[in-house]
Amino acid sequence: MWGLRLPPTPSPLQMRKKTMKTGFDFNIMVVGNSGLGKSTLVNTLFKSQVSRRSAGWTRDEKIPKTVEVKAVSHVLEEGGVKMKLTVIDTPGFGDQINNENCWEPISKYINEQYEKFLKEEVNITRKKRIPDTRVHCCLYFISPTGHSLRQLDVEFMKRLSHSVNIIPVIAKADTMTMEERQEFKQRVRKELEMGGIEFYPQKEFDEDMEDKSDNDKIREAMPFAVVGSDKEYQVNAKRVLGRKTAWGIVEVENPNHCEFAQLRDFLIRSHLQDLKEVTHNIHYETYRAKRLHENGGLHPTGLCRHGATASLHALDMFQPIIMCPFL
Repeated sequence: MWGLRLPPTPSPLQMRKKTMKTGFDFNIMVVGNSGLGKSTLVNTLFKSQVSRRSAGWTRDEKIPKTVEVKAVSHVLEEGGVKMKLTVIDTPGFGDQINNENCWEPISKYINEQYEKFLKEEVNITRKKRIPDTRVHCCLYFISPTGHSLRQLDVEFMKRLSHSVNIIPVIAKADTMTMEERQEFKQRVRKELEMGGIEFYPQKEFDEDMEDKSDNDKIREAMPFAVVGSDKEYQVNAKRVLGRKTAWGIVEVENPNHCEFAQLRDFLIRSHLQDLKEVTHNIHYETYRAKRLHENGGLHPTGLCRHGATASLHALDMFQPIIMCPFL
């Protein structure tokens, strides 16, 4: 019987060179009420005008009567590495009197991207490199009320946590004192735990004790309390990003003022590749297995952390871990 022979595994150096040449995709969704600084935070994260608002949105634009999903893509290049960044905005979410089922257009969009990828993957003559529009990360913005999560917050995260990597953040954290912030963070974590809501990084996907130890520290710090700003101010003879208040300058990148730097390092530097892997190996494979079963096709094997089915395409999807320079 002839066995399946796989091609030799490329060296990390070869893979790194290939990735630097072809670039990579990263798709981030932002969800939350209007006025929470979603666009400003994303622009601050990538130090570029990448949000939908930066691409032609005006303050005169009315809040939509239903939730819309709008994606804007940019190619960022630094240090010889290209990244196609897509920011998916969700105007209208949580802004109506009746917000019942307002997560449905968002869930529909996420699944449509999985379906698009699946159709490309099962083609007899598929593309050498399938365009990846799948949502790798969803930043969910929590209002800095200092009290508790809204029912809408709980419902959204509960319904979508099994189809996308949700990272909850407390927006405009400078509106609370340090004590209020810590109390609110603890309350939010408790409510998420009571609601059975798993946010990224999920405990069940920790690979080893070192991974668990690192991720436990991150989970204990979440949700990150953040402040975004694209304005610079002079502080101690240095130009810093910040928000000016009657009491002074709130420095965005100062860890004593907020947790923006922690979120940025986590999202872009240490866990970007893992976000993509969990999206491909867990969320997408769950969708893929369900669709194949519904169609009476192949019955995939059980899911696992590194490649859920016997798909050779998993090899095509591998990308080396690279240090993202967009910081």
